Amino acid sequence: MSTIKEVAEQAGVSQATVSRVMNGEVRVAEPTRLRVEAAVAALGYHPNAFARSLASNRSHGVGLIISHLGGPFMGRLMLTLEDVLRRHDKSLLVASGRSDPEREREAARFLLARRCDGLLVHADGMSDEELEALAAQTPLVVINRLVPALSDRCVHVDNVSGGYQATRHLIEQGHRRIACITGPLWKQDATQRLMGYRRAMAQAKLAVDTDAVFEGDSLEHSGRLAVERLATRGVDYTALVTGNDEMALGAIARLRELGRSVPEEVSMVGYDDEAYARYVSPGLTTVHAPLEEMAAAAAQRLLALAYDRPWQGELRFTPWLVERGTVAPPAS
Repeated sequence: MSTIKEVAEQAGVSQATVSRVMNGEVRVAEPTRLRVEAAVAALGYHPNAFARSLASNRSHGVGLIISHLGGPFMGRLMLTLEDVLRRHDKSLLVASGRSDPEREREAARFLLARRCDGLLVHADGMSDEELEALAAQTPLVVINRLVPALSDRCVHVDNVSGGYQATRHLIEQGHRRIACITGPLWKQDATQRLMGYRRAMAQAKLAVDTDAVFEGDSLEHSGRLAVERLATRGVDYTALVTGNDEMALGAIARLRELGRSVPEEVSMVGYDDEAYARYVSPGLTTVHAPLEEMAAAAAQRLLALAYDRPWQGELRFTPWLVERGTVAPPAS
């Protein structure tokens, strides 16, 4: 097994320079970096991770606190984060907080105890103040949430715009009686999407009946339950705006079971543009949230904060409407 001393001798540099190259430090001149990398490849050198961590006071690991481990949304998020970090020779360590404040705190303590160099946080339970305190302890980037005091390290989407676009599209198709299925309203993104719905309705001078808004839990079964509750409440609607694609599919399934066709009798707009949205029949009209772009931006921002890398990029992303087959003008 080759040693760092042998790499240094072959590259004609000091062992300290080899360490700086292996640690990804930007102040190493490019010709020197290339010589060291060539020597590493030729000798098959693999640094001892523990010794490397002690020497540099860095683990080269990044922690991710995530609200849950299931579903395509979180899978896409984690895949993109890991891809970007691995390209920079960093590892991703994941802990789930289940949107519970205490479990999120435990996840943060777990990751910091394992000497993660920084944290990526997709958390709903911890307060803004707690996230601010955590950011004072370690490099931190918040994903899919805006904490005003940490605005320079929050990667988020304009959910108000997304909710507005979804509702406005239905209004432009001629719908006037539009119901809304939200996610849990204690979450920032669900509240903002509802704000967009209300804004579009107000702009069109359309009243919003309190009974026409149903608070779901972002899962398929609450889309089904929403359809049942709207019927029980006697809400007369020709279109539904939903807080995510999963609830939209649940609502479509229940409407069909009740003999109501989509989009002939009820139009539907989802949110997120998950991969399956294009394959269901009819294809689901939905709001595309640029998740992969957001995840890549979050990883790059964390790399800049934790490893003193240069950074220039976007933190706030705008979603857009993807038209497919679940919206039609209301039946006359």
